[in-house]
Amino acid sequence: MKAKLTLTLLALALTAPVALLARPDATPSKPASTSVVPMGPTADQSTTSKLVYGLLSDSRYAYRPRALDDALSQDVYKRYLDALDGGKQFFTAKDIEGFMPLSTRLDDAIKSGQLSPAYDIFQVYRQRVGERVAYARSLLKKPDFDFTTHERWEYDREKAPWAKDSAELDAIWRKSVMNDWLRLKMAGKKPDAIAQTLDKRYANIQRSVDELDSEDVFQTFLNAYTSAVDPHTDYFTPKTAEQFNQQMSLSLEGIGAVLQRQDDTVVIREIVPGGPADLSKKLQPGARIVGVAQGSDGAFTDVIGWRTDDVVDLIRGKKGTRVRLEFIAPEAGMDGPHSTVTIVRDKVQLAEQAAKSEIVTLPASGATPERRIGVIKLPAFYQDFEGRRRDPNNYTSATRDVRKLLDGFKGQHIDGVVMDLRNNGGGSLDEAVDLTGLFIDQGPVVQVRESGGRVSVSGDTTPGVSWDGPLAVLINRGSASASEIFAGAIQDYGRGLVIGETSFGKGTVQNLVDLDRWPANEGGKRFGQLKLTIAQFFRVAGGSTQHKGVVPDIAFPASIDATEYGEDTYDNALPWTKIAPVSHTQYGNFAPLLPKLEALHDARVKNDLEYQWWSEDVAQFRAEKAKKYVTLNEAERLAERDRQEAQRKSRQEERKKLGMPLDPLAGDLADDGLGASERDIVKDAAREKLADKRPDPLLHESAAILGDAIGVLGQDKQLSAQVLPVSTKSGSWAD
Repeated sequence: MKAKLTLTLLALALTAPVALLARPDATPSKPASTSVVPMGPTADQSTTSKLVYGLLSDSRYAYRPRALDDALSQDVYKRYLDALDGGKQFFTAKDIEGFMPLSTRLDDAIKSGQLSPAYDIFQVYRQRVGERVAYARSLLKKPDFDFTTHERWEYDREKAPWAKDSAELDAIWRKSVMNDWLRLKMAGKKPDAIAQTLDKRYANIQRSVDELDSEDVFQTFLNAYTSAVDPHTDYFTPKTAEQFNQQMSLSLEGIGAVLQRQDDTVVIREIVPGGPADLSKKLQPGARIVGVAQGSDGAFTDVIGWRTDDVVDLIRGKKGTRVRLEFIAPEAGMDGPHSTVTIVRDKVQLAEQAAKSEIVTLPASGATPERRIGVIKLPAFYQDFEGRRRDPNNYTSATRDVRKLLDGFKGQHIDGVVMDLRNNGGGSLDEAVDLTGLFIDQGPVVQVRESGGRVSVSGDTTPGVSWDGPLAVLINRGSASASEIFAGAIQDYGRGLVIGETSFGKGTVQNLVDLDRWPANEGGKRFGQLKLTIAQFFRVAGGSTQHKGVVPDIAFPASIDATEYGEDTYDNALPWTKIAPVSHTQYGNFAPLLPKLEALHDARVKNDLEYQWWSEDVAQFRAEKAKKYVTLNEAERLAERDRQEAQRKSRQEERKKLGMPLDPLAGDLADDGLGASERDIVKDAAREKLADKRPDPLLHESAAILGDAIGVLGQDKQLSAQVLPVSTKSGSWAD
């Protein structure tokens, strides 16, 4: 392998593909057959394995190459077992003992492309799933569950020992089934309906595993290897690579419908406004797709029993081509009449995942005037890489979208801007740099150190800014990578306040490598892509976000335990380090201002009911999660449910009394005992939309903190001179 990589740099945190293994909502790829055909590696997978090994063991490509020896082989083995059976509910200790000779052979398997050991382990896994499902279903025939005892279901089995035999697994599964039964019973289901629902659920677990194909198993195994090398290195099959690229570009070519599997059919969950499906005026959310045909006269393919991604493959296609769908209207049952519709495919923009804006109005109080704070919610640092290559003046981009939103604020008398990066797991490194450039007038944004030690600096070279006024960045533990680059740069420049929780702590850069570039004279997309770590990034002040993350200037209580989520939880993550800083403008120094802001924040949230309720919920959630079990005593569960329902009702009444915005989901938060594929899809999608309209005390408080900063600096000229030097070009923070 040769040639320097010149592909797109990524700063991603949480985009690793997840194996479609035993879970209730998994979707089978083909109709169930009467027998399961043994599977093994293909020739293309053998080639792919050797290509991935070559890249990850070569310092010209990997930032931290690791020799693939027996020690790493054992790590791969453990990670593969965890991917298959992380809850330790299928394998027994005897199975693990039988696998042990393979634990030091996986390195040779990957190097040579002879991947049979991985498939041998999977075949045992599939057999064990069948045994467990059969046992679970047998319990439903004569349920004799006693919910008056003080038994409990210990659902977190990550650190539990492997069950010694089938009898011990039976005991574990019995409690799991009891919990499933109790949840449905508490939701008001009758015994016959409960048994029917659970029998179908467990049968779907069996079918989902039986119908995994060789590509699914290969991706799972190869990612056990990539994650052993680095926590953010991932292998994508050709199919998952396409999905990843669509996610980054926020666009695809198809009909503009979100699909979800329910029972044996794929159902339309949502229709993208303005897309081809919407323009057809024939399809509605809830419609069941039973057949797909290509062109104006192609034969229909019956897709009942297919898994969602296989149906999607048939429906998607090039812009301008036709696809015909055979469907059943949502109001009709499965025996209802079939209808057909012809749709011309087009490019569909996934606007729901793009940057959005809103305005938070802070009412006047005493001498403080009303303030209007513009909020921009950015879920990811997306970019249409291919679109940019085709036309650098017209492509989908987080920065371009945010610039438009900022321009829109200018005519709305906005006093300040909050960039909401909560749960933004990263994206394009270029976008992080360009977005920072909207708020600073030229200068370095991030330093990137390659494996050989060479450090390069990326920065904003465009004169001028899109917003030079008061700025705050809202982050949480889910803000990672590119989000940390942006928040760290804003903090280092003193350009704005950083508010929220300490961020994820990912300080590495990944590159997408198309594996089809190497095998000679091979056409098509056959080998997939590798997202591998090629560099580490550093803030302009010299420190890394690795492990430490970005520490906010004003902190909210941590909603997630840092020991359970974040870079620190990876046992093979790079350590924190620092390099020399680079010269950059210091727009401000907020340190002298922070004590006053914290005092105002503390005083305000003591009387902010939504904030206090959020704090209570976080504390309760963390306490329950720390237990790692739920009681199987019905009376205790009912008492807890009644307490929660009374609390929600009381809060809603308090909102009404005080004229506060109501929680649109307050009456719809009780556990229904169902999985996502078991609910009414249309109602579930509507419920998801309503979740975005729930009270958001953290966003409101962030806007209030920014408003405080504006007010304090306007009233205290001496402090303002300390925080914002006279020479600043960052615009006015003062009234």
